[in-house]
Amino acid sequence: MIAPTPPTAELHLHVEGTIEAELLVRLADRHGLPLPSRDPAVLRERYAHFVDLRSFLDVYYANLAVLRTEEDFHELATGYLDRALKAGVRRAEVFFDPQTHVQHGVPLEAVIHGLSSAFSAAEETHGVSAALILCFLRDLGPEAAEEILRAALPFREHFIGVGLDSAEVGYPPSLFTGVYAMAAAEGLHRVAHAGEEGGAEYVREALDLLHVERVDHGIRAMEDPELVARLRDERIPLTVCPLSNVSLRAVDTLGEHPLPRMLDEGLLATVNSDDPAYFGGYVDDNYRAVARELGLDRPRLAQLARNSVDATFAPEEDKRRWHAEIDAWL
Repeated sequence: MIAPTPPTAELHLHVEGTIEAELLVRLADRHGLPLPSRDPAVLRERYAHFVDLRSFLDVYYANLAVLRTEEDFHELATGYLDRALKAGVRRAEVFFDPQTHVQHGVPLEAVIHGLSSAFSAAEETHGVSAALILCFLRDLGPEAAEEILRAALPFREHFIGVGLDSAEVGYPPSLFTGVYAMAAAEGLHRVAHAGEEGGAEYVREALDLLHVERVDHGIRAMEDPELVARLRDERIPLTVCPLSNVSLRAVDTLGEHPLPRMLDEGLLATVNSDDPAYFGGYVDDNYRAVARELGLDRPRLAQLARNSVDATFAPEEDKRRWHAEIDAWL
């Protein structure tokens, strides 16, 4: 039987955003921490009422207080890998936010070792190739970003790149040119959230000033025809998160999402889940949703999957193997 969604890479996934309500309760009980409720159904109900990115982040960061030990982070990462395997993920390049955990008093070493111990063994345990991308919280500012990067460099072998996330508006990419130059000097890949809350100008800054290799979200680039042409000509990948965009009101309904137009324009658009425990589904759920609501047929879904593989930082040999699997699915 042919799987309903293609083999794919997932390139826009916050590991902290995979903390399902059941795990949240289990970790809170482990550490004797309070929660608004111990009922997973009640906790999940809170996720239906986000009105924008800020309202989501308030809940998101409060929940992360339950992550305290290396064991917790290993369990979190393993839970994502279990679900990624079911979703047909072949390659996952996963964001993590160390600044949040350090602020909670968690040693940086515990965060990185807990996550990397699961991801470094992912190919053997789950058949999934996985790598970590260290993200800076833009609302903490550029000095804090430089501080966490310096602190993380002794663990350089455990992550492949840096990213920029959290609230966009008021924190343009131009603030972070220094820390991105530091990352480039260390040979780290560079990506950044831009063009979800912020407009097309945030995407331009990410390209021109941070020299990113991928743009995370990027849907508001469609407001600028010249930028669209540049993204197409330079083959800059866009890691689009359809269900997340609806949940956070970046688009009103999935039927209005610009993803089909992005494909029509020849952009290297990909489908991802962002924070799936909060936004109604993992990457396979996103594929099914865009197929249903946007009328994308199997060839278009396969194109999205091929785009995702092309956009990875994985070796070319691996990319060829995953392309063959997508062709077989189609």
